Amino acid sequence: MNLWFWSIILLSGCAVSGLTWAFIGAFSESAKTVTGLYEDEISTTLESMFLFIPAKKLVDVSVMVAATVFLLSMLPFCRMTPIWLPFIGGIVAIIPAAIAFHAPKWVVSFLKTKRLERFNLQLQETLPMMSNALRAGFSINQAFESVAESSEIPMKQEVTLFLQQLRVGVSFSDALSAFEQRVGSEDLTLVCTAIDIARKSGGNLTEIFDTIAETIRARQRIHQHVRSLTAQGRLQGLIIGAMPFLLGIGMTIFKPALMLPFIASLVGGLTLVAVIVLVILGGLIIRKIVTIDV
Repeated sequence: MNLWFWSIILLSGCAVSGLTWAFIGAFSESAKTVTGLYEDEISTTLESMFLFIPAKKLVDVSVMVAATVFLLSMLPFCRMTPIWLPFIGGIVAIIPAAIAFHAPKWVVSFLKTKRLERFNLQLQETLPMMSNALRAGFSINQAFESVAESSEIPMKQEVTLFLQQLRVGVSFSDALSAFEQRVGSEDLTLVCTAIDIARKSGGNLTEIFDTIAETIRARQRIHQHVRSLTAQGRLQGLIIGAMPFLLGIGMTIFKPALMLPFIASLVGGLTLVAVIVLVILGGLIIRKIVTIDV
């Protein structure tokens, strides 16, 4: 009897160990794939912004911050009883850990958006400059060179790279297409399309540039007007989304005897999960409502 009992225990232990090893191996491979894609995405975004920062270091920082946030979020649930408490804690803690992991990517995306907005503002000044250069008898390449000499970052960086591609033998159409794809601006797409059509079929680029510049100014005015009209909605979404977490943290600090038993209960853990999910969904809905394409 004892022999059979210990044989079953040994076989069960081997099976559990094998499953655990397989799970760890699969999780490790999945983590490597996710971090690799994450690193490639950040690296591409940084290169498009002319920021030559090692993306791997940002990914390593993201992993360390996410692990720290996960462990800190698990602290209120680190009790042996009831047995389901650590599982609730893991579900609750994985959400802020995922947010912390993606925070560097969101910061880089925010910087790219601000850079694009500045580029569009500079484009309004660049088009009249190119139009005047063409009226003075300059070629389109010389007009771009005058822009590179007199403009500021980021326009100066993008136009300089465009001219360097022309100097190393890239065709004008290919360099212009790469310029457009690299920046990702709808306003620049209008300019590049106009230049490409004028070069192939002819046309007065000076008048086209003046018209596009006025169109871009009108779009910017409408965009600013829409942002001012939706500012209240965006602020309300931020306040409403942050209020449950701020109240929860404040009550935990000032009334721990009241909040800690609630957090450690099954109802409290499930409530935390529901609150986090609903706040995220509400934030996404509000963001969709206040985001208006011009």
